[in-house]
Amino acid sequence: MNIKKIVVATSGASGVKLGMKTLKLLPSSIEKHFIMSKNSKTVLLKEQNLEIHDNENISASVASGSFGVDAMIIAPCSMNTLAKIACGISDNLITRCAAVMLKEQKKLILAPREMPFSAIALENMHKLSTLGVIIAPPVMAYYSEQQTLNEMENFIIGKWFDLLNIENNLYKRWQ
Repeated sequence: MNIKKIVVATSGASGVKLGMKTLKLLPSSIEKHFIMSKNSKTVLLKEQNLEIHDNENISASVASGSFGVDAMIIAPCSMNTLAKIACGISDNLITRCAAVMLKEQKKLILAPREMPFSAIALENMHKLSTLGVIIAPPVMAYYSEQQTLNEMENFIIGKWFDLLNIENNLYKRWQ
């Protein structure tokens, strides 16, 4: 699958920089759309000058299957957002876009960051996984010998790009 359009979303404030870095590292050949939850937006707007979709605007272009988004990644994904997606609740633009990805059978990656996972969160992740959603928390591997936070983030983002078949050389691969 050749990714032409992608939605990157952040929910919850913790880890929003990882979602932003994911957006920044995507190839320029891919059309990018960005959605933030209110809490993520509050943190980021103080740090970045960026045009974003309003999470309350469920009539935005990316909320329609006919717009033709190929994939979506929610990084980080709060347990609240994950639970809403698992239950089919589309009360904001992030959850509406996720619902479109599910109904259109497009790639949807969720990067839950909370630890440890509760039984309810694991049940929701299992349900979504059986529907084809990729659950990919930001987890490091040690074989790529990351030495800095930047290298750890690049590894995680590189793995997400691998899941989307987006070529990258963001980390040292297994030899």
